[in-house]
Amino acid sequence: MPAKRLEGLGASVFTEMDNLKKSLEREGKTLINLSIGSPDRAPAEELRQVLSRAALEDNQYGYTLTRGTGDFRQACARWYQERFNVFLDPETEVLPLMGSQDGLAHIFLAYIDPGDSALIPDPGYPIYTAGLLLAGGEKIAVPLLEENSYLPDLKKIDPALARKAKLMFLNYPNNPTAAVAPISFFEEVVEFAKEYELLICHDAAYSELAFEGYRPVSFLQARGAKEVGIEFHSVSKTYNLAGVRLGFAVGNAEVIGTLAQLKSNIDYGVFGPVLTTGVFALASGQDSIEENRQAYQRRRDLLVEGCARAGWKMPPPQGSMFIWAPVPTKQDSMSFAVELAREAGVIVVPGVAFGGYGEGYVRIAMVQEESVLREAVRRIGLFLQDRLTEG
Repeated sequence: MPAKRLEGLGASVFTEMDNLKKSLEREGKTLINLSIGSPDRAPAEELRQVLSRAALEDNQYGYTLTRGTGDFRQACARWYQERFNVFLDPETEVLPLMGSQDGLAHIFLAYIDPGDSALIPDPGYPIYTAGLLLAGGEKIAVPLLEENSYLPDLKKIDPALARKAKLMFLNYPNNPTAAVAPISFFEEVVEFAKEYELLICHDAAYSELAFEGYRPVSFLQARGAKEVGIEFHSVSKTYNLAGVRLGFAVGNAEVIGTLAQLKSNIDYGVFGPVLTTGVFALASGQDSIEENRQAYQRRRDLLVEGCARAGWKMPPPQGSMFIWAPVPTKQDSMSFAVELAREAGVIVVPGVAFGGYGEGYVRIAMVQEESVLREAVRRIGLFLQDRLTEG
């Protein structure tokens, strides 16, 4: 029998949508998958060349161990200094990860005992809940509502629950809502964390994917942030290296050390050539990042403007690779997504997959080339012709 801890991990909505996708494919239906949050674009050629050359070196096949290489930690620290004007000690405040999700999942095992609680955004990226449940923790859902720009209303969090919690997770630019957060919000979070003795974990996977000149801020830019928290960053997402698996955690030295201690008992570090590629990526010019931003902005505009012409109005995101769109028909999010898949062959994620407060929305991932997105818009337009709500 599987361990009981797996019982709460159903991910039933994702499983149901995946099963529907497979069923439709077996029927021969041509699908456009806008559900998975994984970059479809290839990394810059120079990054692939660095990775290839490093992988051919004889000395690259030993363990790198949990702390990785000094070159990579120093590259992370330099990048944070240049990008956010945040100073990090590469020896104690930087930890390589096998993709940011590695750290997002394991931080719960490092800090949560069975029965402990954590403040988790709802809607939120599923690993926040899954990691907590695997550690035996209890979720305190923190609503992210449109009327508050999808930021937690810290004043509405029950003080008794805040005192009970050990961790609070945040994520901006946000998945799934695509919301962004100003530095003033993070400053409020620091004070909130100090008042309730919380460890803040900020997922900044999409900090480099923002549009029209907007530059997302780091949680660590807030005064006193390193006293109360850490931040997770995704090299995989920033440089289209999703399958390569590379990220890092930065911030509070004690927390970084605790996470490193846990991981030293689980794995033997990131593959050396991947770390070498990360050093090169973080130290190189930002041309590839800007080109990536422009590509996603064109995709965003194509989807938002095309769907608007079809009668489905959705707010254009300032950041991330997602659009958080209100369900345009008189249906719940699951029914709408299933019908859109069956009738139009376009796969999106029902908002309820990200928590109860995600009901009424769907997440659209901008992870197809423009020609494919034009076809998706055409199909959506035909699908909505007789289904739109009045007014």
